[in-house]
Amino acid sequence: MTEIEQYEFDRQGFIVIPQFLQTKEVAQLTTAVDRLLDHAVERVALPPRKQSAWGSEYHADSELGYHVQGEATEGQTIIIEDFWNADSAFDLLVDHAPTMAYIHAIIAPRPTINNSEIRVRYRGNASRHHGGRRPHAHKYRYSFTDGRIDCMMVRMIYFIHDVNTDEGAFTVIPGTHKSELACPYGTDPDTEPGTFTLAVKAGDAILFTEALRHGGHTNRSDQVRKTIHVGYGPYWMMSQNMATMDEPQYVLESTLDRWTQQQRDLFRTLVPNP
Repeated sequence: MTEIEQYEFDRQGFIVIPQFLQTKEVAQLTTAVDRLLDHAVERVALPPRKQSAWGSEYHADSELGYHVQGEATEGQTIIIEDFWNADSAFDLLVDHAPTMAYIHAIIAPRPTINNSEIRVRYRGNASRHHGGRRPHAHKYRYSFTDGRIDCMMVRMIYFIHDVNTDEGAFTVIPGTHKSELACPYGTDPDTEPGTFTLAVKAGDAILFTEALRHGGHTNRSDQVRKTIHVGYGPYWMMSQNMATMDEPQYVLESTLDRWTQQQRDLFRTLVPNP
């Protein structure tokens, strides 16, 4: 992470990283996402079911080991969690060296992966703004201590196709990761004052702190918007996926068997939350 990137991340709460993935990596991930999406859409409404701590109900797939909820229809979204279990093609993002160079620069203790989502947004769907001031949620804290950035939760979004404003581009309110006041403007990403639109190309990535106010414009196009999200935090933090919130990471033994010890350690919370 360069000096300029650290400065901009601290100032704004996010950075855009152009051409972060290689062309062959984008192709591999695109194929895996499409294959898994086809499987998940056919099963999203079927048993077995899992109730999330936030109230939504997931299909817990016993064949491929993922969790999925939502609808593949206009105005809706499909969210697939724990996608690591479903396809070894996603393994390139486990202990991904370019990603980890950024993560080690902004998470002070040993970081682990605590969130894994494929988000699929259909025409008419928007991601409402959230984040910013969360006075009672220590897990989202952003701070600068001992001369360095010290985040609790951050997320890397990998883009496998171009996304412009009309296609549901990611939105942020720069600097709100340091705000002490609640937002007075509501949650509409298309109208909130101060909203930045982050149009990207295939292979780009966006790194941001979960303390930042963020969301996504309404997808006004016929392109189905597909993104891969991987979240990181300190080693003691449990799963931050909605289906398994604050539970141990849901990783199958068959998935662990194909990983190196270093990769496995990215999913192991070794001590209780201090």
